[in-house]
Amino acid sequence: MLPLVVSVLVALLPGVKTPSHNISCFVVPVKGTPHSNLLCDIRRASYTGALQHRCIDGPAGLDWHGFSVAWNGRAQVVCTGGVLYDIGRDTPSYTVLAYGRTWRNAGFTCTSRFSGLTCTNRRGHGLFLARGSYRLF
Repeated sequence: MLPLVVSVLVALLPGVKTPSHNISCFVVPVKGTPHSNLLCDIRRASYTGALQHRCIDGPAGLDWHGFSVAWNGRAQVVCTGGVLYDIGRDTPSYTVLAYGRTWRNAGFTCTSRFSGLTCTNRRGHGLFLARGSYRLF
């Protein structure tokens, strides 16, 4: 009898973390297209409670799960009822991005500074995340 061999395809999703490990972003492919989006999260910030309430009190009543930068549009706050990638297959793989350094992947550019993390897409839309504030553009 031959042994059963099961192969599991794991997709590493490239991403970055700030040196404090407070802010992280990673690339998620858009299924069925050649494009990707960038998902970002911040662990500790002065505004996380307000964003959680904004999402829960909204029409869908969902949790706050961070921010998204689309490959072709503006960044947005993400309110969702679940994880935005296949957690059974996909695994974010982070590089710590030193302050003053820039990371580029899948059409996104992120620059880490002491003041926070700025990420943009090819069209110049993006976000700035820091403990005290955030900005979507």
